[in-house]
Amino acid sequence: MGRWLLCALFGFGCASAIAQPLTFDGSTVGGPASNARAEVFVPIGTAPFPAVVLLHGCDGVHRHERLWAQQLTAWGYVAIVVDSFRPRGVSTVCNQGMLVPPELQALDGCNAANYLRAQPNVVGERIGVIGLSHGGWAVLKTVLADLAGQASVRPFAAAVAFYPGCNPLRSPLVTDTLILIGEADDWTPVDRCARWRDAVETNGHSVRMKTYPGALHSFDALAMPHAFAGHYIGRDPEAAADALVETRRFLDDHLMPRR
Repeated sequence: MGRWLLCALFGFGCASAIAQPLTFDGSTVGGPASNARAEVFVPIGTAPFPAVVLLHGCDGVHRHERLWAQQLTAWGYVAIVVDSFRPRGVSTVCNQGMLVPPELQALDGCNAANYLRAQPNVVGERIGVIGLSHGGWAVLKTVLADLAGQASVRPFAAAVAFYPGCNPLRSPLVTDTLILIGEADDWTPVDRCARWRDAVETNGHSVRMKTYPGALHSFDALAMPHAFAGHYIGRDPEAAADALVETRRFLDDHLMPRR
């Protein structure tokens, strides 16, 4: 997709290095902790496997995302952690999220899924996506028909958005979706996501939102509650544990072969 077409579709400013969706091949994809454009984690077992694309938060790829990828491999999924920032010369977009807009991160995730579909150890029709914060915002773009209708984009088989930004809707749902968010989140307020859930045209798909009383933004992160970028964020052990259960159940229901 051309830079100016992308700008026209999504209405954001266009520095050329930022506005192009990322593509992935053998030269840009590496293994765990390689700091490649995308890092692939592979489970132990007999291939082919279902897979999950992981989209990071506003401060990029860190240990949090890699621990999620390790958890996914323990459940039997290939995981690909997509870095939407470093290849564009960006380290953080916290409180300036349109520097790398969610639509662009969403397209990065869709292109990473296309890369996985070409791999012999991945079941191409069983690829899901998980997004954290800014990545959750991006996930909620991937599940709508206006993005999924583009020629290079295939809908994910399942989508999980952790404490996402929830913008007003423009098109119907194309993917079964789970939203997990804390009721005390002061960065991506739960009420906005409740309005998103209630307003979306499901179009034969499902959307469910689970909220956690007292939980903050980044409730599944490693760090305990602290001030960050003008907000109060951090781990809630009970919410984090339940979110693991909810996420695995949702992914397994949609991506694991029926026995």
